[in-house]
Amino acid sequence: MEKINQPEENEGGISKALKAQMQRRTFFRYAGASAAAATLLLTTSCDDDDDQIDPLPPVGDAVDLGSGDVGILNYAYALEQLEAAFYTQVIATKYAGMTAAETQLLTDIRDHEIAHREFFKAALGNNAIPGLEVNFTKINFNDRASVLGTAKAFEDLGVSAYNGAGQLFTDTGVGLTYLTLAGKIVSVEARHAAAIRDLLNPLSKDFSGDDVVDAKGLDVSRTPMEVLTIAADYIKTKINANNLPK
Repeated sequence: MEKINQPEENEGGISKALKAQMQRRTFFRYAGASAAAATLLLTTSCDDDDDQIDPLPPVGDAVDLGSGDVGILNYAYALEQLEAAFYTQVIATKYAGMTAAETQLLTDIRDHEIAHREFFKAALGNNAIPGLEVNFTKINFNDRASVLGTAKAFEDLGVSAYNGAGQLFTDTGVGLTYLTLAGKIVSVEARHAAAIRDLLNPLSKDFSGDDVVDAKGLDVSRTPMEVLTIAADYIKTKINANNLPK
């Protein structure tokens, strides 16, 4: 089992890793330069709130995501931890026959997921859940089909998770900012999903297959409980999401 590394934070609450990733051309191209400024806004919102929630303790042997908007942000943070850990492993132990183009694409996706992870960690500040322990024993990282099949599942799951979580933000002021930023991130996740699907089936229309896009042109949406149940096979740390808004 592997515990996801959490880089140390520097002055101002934003980690060196976040700054480095935010400066990458590929992340700005997909997510937009406004995300960096928004990180500062969200960090300030969490730190200056008189009702700031204390660091979230484990409930029994599970990590409690919390409630309200903090809980939803921690939910997204947990998923980004999973994706960042997966793509980090993919690039560290490349599957047999990985082409230069595939390496570049998967490296870019890795960097986006790390940036997303660090974005949520900075936004949450002391309210962030700890690093989660992942379980990738079901994945053969030396096999292209196993890696890309898992990547497809993770990206599709991530898109459905953001689609389902947006409506759960409760703060009509700051929450609207969270919702706007979640929209920026889910659009990047959807680009990832399409790119991975195209790698698997380049001559098909699977990049927007009818298993994820309905007849009205709308993508799949899942509740946090549905998403976490699916993701549980790959996360060793037990997660308590019972206090999330419904």
